[in-house]
Amino acid sequence: MAEYRTHMKIIGDILSTTRDDLQDDDGASVTYLIRKANISHSRISRILKTLVSQGLLEQVEAQGANKYKISQTGREFLQAYKTFSTFADNFGLTI
Repeated sequence: MAEYRTHMKIIGDILSTTRDDLQDDDGASVTYLIRKANISHSRISRILKTLVSQGLLEQVEAQGANKYKISQTGREFLQAYKTFSTFADNFGLTI
């Protein structure tokens, strides 16, 4: 049976992608993030808007398109998320 990802897992995937898998120094495009996170455009648009407003991602305009980079706060959040996720997994919990 397929296991669905939680909202937090999707956020972790987006932040990891913008930290590790950037195509260039300008940031990750929405299309690239859609492919890497495997979610719809409307859903990722809502998530990106939230992540930018919370200061976890930075939105920059490059070559006429919006691109996204992880902020320092986003890096700290991602580290804490990974630590907690590992801790929860060790107890058989899902977050």
